[in-house]
Amino acid sequence: MTNEVIASIEGAAGRITLNRPEALHALNEDMCLAMYDALQEWRRDPAVKLIIIDHAPGTRGFCAGGDIRMLAESGQGTGQAARDFFRAEYRLNTLLYNYEKAIVAFQDGVTMGGGVGISVHGSHRVATENTVFAMPETGIGLFPDVGGGWFLPRLPHGPALGMWLALTGERLKGADCVAAGIATEFMKSDVIDAVKQSLYTGDLELLEAMEWDESAPFEDHLGVMEACFNKDSVEQIFDALGTHTSDWAKKQLDTLKKKSPQTLKVAHRQLREGAKHATFEDNMRMEYRIGARVIHRHDFAEGVRAVIVDKDNNPDWDPATILGVTDEMLDDIFAPLPDDEELTFE
Repeated sequence: MTNEVIASIEGAAGRITLNRPEALHALNEDMCLAMYDALQEWRRDPAVKLIIIDHAPGTRGFCAGGDIRMLAESGQGTGQAARDFFRAEYRLNTLLYNYEKAIVAFQDGVTMGGGVGISVHGSHRVATENTVFAMPETGIGLFPDVGGGWFLPRLPHGPALGMWLALTGERLKGADCVAAGIATEFMKSDVIDAVKQSLYTGDLELLEAMEWDESAPFEDHLGVMEACFNKDSVEQIFDALGTHTSDWAKKQLDTLKKKSPQTLKVAHRQLREGAKHATFEDNMRMEYRIGARVIHRHDFAEGVRAVIVDKDNNPDWDPATILGVTDEMLDDIFAPLPDDEELTFE
């Protein structure tokens, strides 16, 4: 097992600790496989009553996402390494979603992309004052994967909230995550150790006794969000934001104009399709198809160059406008793969 994931049994709890601090615990294939194997073993162990997912202390990240550089480099070649990573990650996401035992993920720090995927599908998601949630993929030409097509349109405030988060990449702080339904509990980070000690007994009572009842800033804009982001197309979202009189709407439009037009349309279709899927597995098969295609496309390579490599934050998107992203392009990205290349879960 890789030392980037520490799997241990603490009393009645199986504990997975991310241990890649130099990358804010960003995931790679080996880490996903290690977590999957540990979870499968504990699934069959009656002595393990619940699962804890956390990160090694001393860093500001719970999990900053996936290994984006690797994905971009792979996409410039055969894409095999990227597909292998997506397969391992998405099978892990699916296992977490279907897990029979309670899963307590401590989102104590940066929780983005892949970090969302290993926390949001569990039964208990704990946010703290250190939590920073985002699905920032539209800014790098990828797409909000790891089950984003499933959970974002199903957030308690309705699909407009998930669409807003997916398209803008907006960041939410800890208490906001509870209000949005990303997290289920909020606590100050200085009580985490005490809560974990309680969890080691297999008892969720102390965790579930944590209460937090505060409004989140985004809730002030839910009406505008519903009016502007619950639309049948990205073009309609742009039009609605452009004609709305609020300063908030104008700010969102300015944000969207900087994102990859291709990814905006991919994410929009992804969330609309994901909302209609009957099973989580159907959604993950869709996302695997998308991932297998977009890693090879211009916008992903360009987004990684602009944001991660050169850091000039000035990507040259192609197509440059949402009108240039055709239905035919989207159909190609979403099309089924050959039978022997589709995502499977066994």
